[in-house]
Amino acid sequence: MMIRVLAVILLCGVAGAQDWAKATLEKSPRHGEYVTITEASGRKLQAWVVYPEVKEKAPVVLMIHEIFGLSDWAREMADEVAGAGYIVVEPDLLSGFGPPSQITTIPTAGMAGMGCDPMNCAAGQTPGPQSTMRLPMCDGKPCTARNGAGHSQMGAGTGAAIVPAAPGGTAAFPDRDAVVKAVSSLGAGIVAADLNAAADFGKKLPAASGKLFVAGFCWGGGETFLFATHRKDLSAAFVFYGPPPPADSMKNITAPVYGFYAGNDARITSTVPQTVTDMNAAGKVFEPVTYDGAGHGFMRAGEAPDANAANSAARSAGYRRLVSLLGGVH
Repeated sequence: MMIRVLAVILLCGVAGAQDWAKATLEKSPRHGEYVTITEASGRKLQAWVVYPEVKEKAPVVLMIHEIFGLSDWAREMADEVAGAGYIVVEPDLLSGFGPPSQITTIPTAGMAGMGCDPMNCAAGQTPGPQSTMRLPMCDGKPCTARNGAGHSQMGAGTGAAIVPAAPGGTAAFPDRDAVVKAVSSLGAGIVAADLNAAADFGKKLPAASGKLFVAGFCWGGGETFLFATHRKDLSAAFVFYGPPPPADSMKNITAPVYGFYAGNDARITSTVPQTVTDMNAAGKVFEPVTYDGAGHGFMRAGEAPDANAANSAARSAGYRRLVSLLGGVH
């Protein structure tokens, strides 16, 4: 498993702090919101939904995030596509898988001026309004980014009962490495169910036109290609530097697939010639473009303040191609 996680990190590139993406998102005039999608199984799926500022009903783009989860850049990318005139639904595929927070109450009875612990007051004692401290506990110690949350089912702090909080999604994980490991461990069945639920949700929105696209990046690019093998109502699939699905499943694809690849990304881009052969043999439309000099993850890296010229150029060209293939700016 560790080898696989390291390989995926190399594939997607390093995604550090994304304050620049968050700052761009905060300036957006568009309406973006978190929604909860309840699947038939009862699973609660969180998703980021952004609406375009248009008069007519808009097509829906199901967007699949990188191995780094629903990051600030993932949400900012969704907002940018919405700015071209599309409703974007981007599920947090780690919904419900975040480490459970352990909450402990530390009594302060006997501390001068604090009163007794409200959970442990004896008859006649007066509880103090600030007599408890609530801390997330990991293996009996307050959680940090280093030790992570939820490694034990019970904290070892003294005081009243420990109350586990419901697991969250991407934001609940202590650091990037924990997110990468969690995303790379997601089961195919769960991912497929989540993506179908998010797509169905998007198509049923009152502002939606009924037209559905899917686009994904890195790990999400591979999931996009795989999603196209079983979702029959897609108008197109946009695979950004993701691996192909098994060749024998390509016969089930009904929509054109458009690929976006980096010249300096041999691990993924070297799969393109065989994918072309396999898609042609299956009688399917597959149109890849490779951007010379760009590295894996160029849609994110090309937008960063320290972007090199090749990544920046690939990012601009890739975005223009995506919007053009979607049908243009509305």
